Amino acid sequence: MAVEDAADLASFFDASEFGISATIGGSPVDGIFDHEYVEVLNVASESPVFNCLTADVSAVSVGDAVVINLVNYIVVEIHPDGTGITQLILQET
Repeated sequence: MAVEDAADLASFFDASEFGISATIGGSPVDGIFDHEYVEVLNVASESPVFNCLTADVSAVSVGDAVVINLVNYIVVEIHPDGTGITQLILQET
């Protein structure tokens, strides 16, 4: 599978199209926010995840502040996938 170029990926995350705008470390970043309900072995939890362009979050670190839809989160894990997309695992504060 070929890696898409950055322009193609950027249009996918564009807040005016499919994405949503978040504030990460004081800067706006477009991406896809997923705040799903997860149940494993009858233990329920929430799993907020923000997917975005790796280039947009290259300076992000664990513990950085993220604001999405006026809700405050912190970054607890960072998972770049090697194709130009990074998944930020969040925790509500």
